[in-house]
Amino acid sequence: MRQIEISQVAKLPTKYGIFNIQAFKEGGKEHLAIFTDKLDNTPIVRVHSECLTGDALGSKKCDCGEQLAYAQELIAKEGGMIIYHRQEGRNIGLLGKVNAYAWQDKGLNTIEANHQLGFRADERTYEIVESILKYFKIKKIRLLTNNPKKIESLTNIEIVERVPICITSNPFNENYLKVKKEQLGHLL
Repeated sequence: MRQIEISQVAKLPTKYGIFNIQAFKEGGKEHLAIFTDKLDNTPIVRVHSECLTGDALGSKKCDCGEQLAYAQELIAKEGGMIIYHRQEGRNIGLLGKVNAYAWQDKGLNTIEANHQLGFRADERTYEIVESILKYFKIKKIRLLTNNPKKIESLTNIEIVERVPICITSNPFNENYLKVKKEQLGHLL
């Protein structure tokens, strides 16, 4: 396992409630645990892959920003953790993602665009997620996801329940969500 540098815990007041945050630096990537004071034995956990365009800029091409907001609202009410997983664009990086968006503007779907750039449909890995959960001594979770790959990839954590994220599509992301469901197996 790589060396991981861990920050102190700080408070983060948000429009959803007050969270604690703690950063985990792994190589050149800094991931963030966003969590409530109350973490029970089987907390709700959202592994949220970074999406600058959706999370910060409000892009309607994806459902990422809405998923993050849904997770923050639910976890603020019920307790739990969001792991902000710094693997932008399914881990192709921001430059790759913008180039993939350009291919999508020319008619390719999200998977075809990644392939056009020489990437697999999904380049993400989840080892750091298991390291973060281990740091918090979390062994069992209720995973907030629609992505079966996340469920399959967390092999050292017991997932006692998959909690679905229900987001309404819009005209800009209908095809994107269809591809996620039909080609990537997302449970939508």
